[in-house]
Formats: sequence, structure tokens, C-alpha cells
Amino acid sequence: MACFLVPGTEAIVVTAAAFLLKKYEQNKAQIKVREGGDAEKASAKRGFSGKLFWLADLLWGGVVLLAFEHLWHGEVVPFFPFLTAASEGPEAVSEMLGEMASVGVTMAVIVTAVWAAMVAISYAIEKRPERVEAEASV
Repeated sequence: MACFLVPGTEAIVVTAAAFLLKKYEQNKAQIKVREGGDAEKASAKRGFSGKLFWLADLLWGGVVLLAFEHLWHGEVVPFFPFLTAASEGPEAVSEMLGEMASVGVTMAVIVTAVWAAMVAISYAIEKRPERVEAEASV
């Protein structure tokens, strides 16, 4: 009924954090360039904010698909209170909150775990010696 609200909330928080971190990384890169650092090197490396945007994209994609599915089945309506369970009484609200706690949290945890694996693989690839990368491109 409302399981998509949990990953949706996580998506909002992650997106805000990613934008703040991106701004911080840009300011840090500008300071390095002003101090005589290499501008190309500062802009070439993808910061953690880029990887955080991966998580935001995964979450937003799932939220949009689930919201559409719930809208299709009439569980979400375009008028207040938006969730049909919220207007059906206390038992329905209790069931909705239980679904959010079980299914919603599980989905958010699984998506975050997949993202963490993606980041781990990304860091492993980034740390490969340049010699291996040069041989692979030939």
C-alpha cells in the first residue's frame, strides 16, 4: 500500500546529501586549483557525490515504478488522503504501517546494499595499477 514511501524518504535524504557533498567537492577542487594544483586532475576524479547520486537514481527509479504500480491498482489516489488505507480505518492504517516497516525497509536496505557493492567494485577498479589499465585498452 505505501511501501514506496520508505525508499522515497531515503531517496530525498540521499539526494539532498549528494547535492551538498557535490557543492563541497567543487569548492574543495577550486581551492586546490587556486593553490597551484592541476585543474584536469582535480576535475577528472569522480568524487563520492557521484557515487551517492547512483544510490539516489536507484532509489528514485524504484519509487517511481512502485508509485505507478500502486496508482494503477487504486491504492494511491490523486486526492487527500492519497493513500486509500488511510481513509479505511485504523486496521487498514495499522496494516499499511506494518507493510512500510517490513516491505519498505527491506526494499530500501536491499537497494542500499546493491549500491554499496557497486561502490566497492568501483573503488577496486579505480585502485588498479595504471599498467593493467593500459594493457586492457590496447
